[in-house]
Amino acid sequence: MGEDFTKQGVFSWNELMTTDVEGAKAFYGKLLGWTSEDKPMPEMGMTYTIVKVGDAAVGGIMSIPPEAAKMPPVWGSYVSVDDVDAAAKKTVELGGTVYKEPTDIPGVGRFCVIGDPQGAFLSLITFKMDPM
Repeated sequence: MGEDFTKQGVFSWNELMTTDVEGAKAFYGKLLGWTSEDKPMPEMGMTYTIVKVGDAAVGGIMSIPPEAAKMPPVWGSYVSVDDVDAAAKKTVELGGTVYKEPTDIPGVGRFCVIGDPQGAFLSLITFKMDPM
């Protein structure tokens, strides 16, 4: 990621939640030339796959979590914010919805998933480290 990935308002990460991580890795690897690196995250009970172009991390792939089992596979975007909790509160004040309350990602940062007044989803994140 570039040096400004943590700057307020910057699109900073893209992530695929899918029912077939191995299939997605193979498809996007062949289509886009991505390589992948699996990162065990035992504290979250999962493995997270970082996708790269050369040495640069450009996104991630993960299994759809059990609490979202009815959701179809989807790409999601993250935008960096200075304070996830404050941004979630402001979302509601502005007529939006918080779909996933601010939650810590151990060793990475804190995120939430919001919807704007029209219903479009977006993930907000405050990184504690580079998302590689």
